[in-house]
Amino acid sequence: MRSLLSVLVILVLLSYVPPVRSGLNMYIRRIYSTCWRLKGVCKRTCAKKEVYHILCDTATLCCISAKDLPPLVGK
Repeated sequence: MRSLLSVLVILVLLSYVPPVRSGLNMYIRRIYSTCWRLKGVCKRTCAKKEVYHILCDTATLCCISAKDLPPLVGK
């Protein structure tokens, strides 16, 4: 009976754990969502001042400001 009560208490406590996207996890996720040598950001759409350079994954683009783009070599 005591072990059953302990299991129920643990399950109730686990149900009150905050979601993954709260707190510091938001900042950690932002670090890992960078691209192109930490100068770009993975987004679904780029802002007007940003340029799409490469794909981050199948659903997001790597958006980089124009000044941070690599120079073109040869033509």
